[in-house]
Amino acid sequence: MNYEGLKIPFHVGIIMDGNGRWAKERGMTRSQGHEAGFENLKKLSEYIYAKGVKVLSVYAFSTENFKRSKQEVDFLMNLFEKKFKEYSELMKKRNVKIVFSGKKADPLPKSVIRIMKEIEEDTKTNTNGILNICINYGGHLEIVEATKKISSLVQEGKLKIEDITEESFSHYLFQDLPPIDFLIRTSGEVRISNFMLYQLSYAEMYFPSIYFPAFDENCFDEAMLVYNKRDRRFGGVKDEDKNH
Repeated sequence: MNYEGLKIPFHVGIIMDGNGRWAKERGMTRSQGHEAGFENLKKLSEYIYAKGVKVLSVYAFSTENFKRSKQEVDFLMNLFEKKFKEYSELMKKRNVKIVFSGKKADPLPKSVIRIMKEIEEDTKTNTNGILNICINYGGHLEIVEATKKISSLVQEGKLKIEDITEESFSHYLFQDLPPIDFLIRTSGEVRISNFMLYQLSYAEMYFPSIYFPAFDENCFDEAMLVYNKRDRRFGGVKDEDKNH
């Protein structure tokens, strides 16, 4: 699709939902669905950056996902090790920086934490975009952890309470990123599931029914058309309505 004349969101968030259901409908295992989802992310992210998006945040694994079966969690952790390395090579070619949002601590395996830190170090000077992967992540947790950091700095005399603003608060989140402009959650579920709550305050949201492994470039094109029909007023009103 020709994107000429379209408004391109600076920061896109994707809740990659429906991998298991996609697999089940095809007589496949949930593990195969997760693998298909990550393969799709690899292709889709390249397309998204090529169309002018600068920051892409994806929900890979929440703090609550550790409640799943040990077999599924173990498979996903092994898959992360494999896929993160692949993404690192791909994003380096595109000059995209990779960061990870979430706690780099138990119950994440030490091997996954090590790879995450290596990738962040390896891509930190890339300047053509940012891929923010949320793993062992929760929006409530992120805000609480930021509050702890701020409280410690105030107690140590390194930060004045009056210097804490809405703008500065984001510096203490897992990653200091611009607000999300457009959120896509695949699979038809209409909720945000504790994803980047602070950054989503004025995001436009889109909930297509298609499962993530099938959410391809054409689906993203459709999403961009939807985004371009939205009127983003950020709490204001259109000029012609201001007298009413």
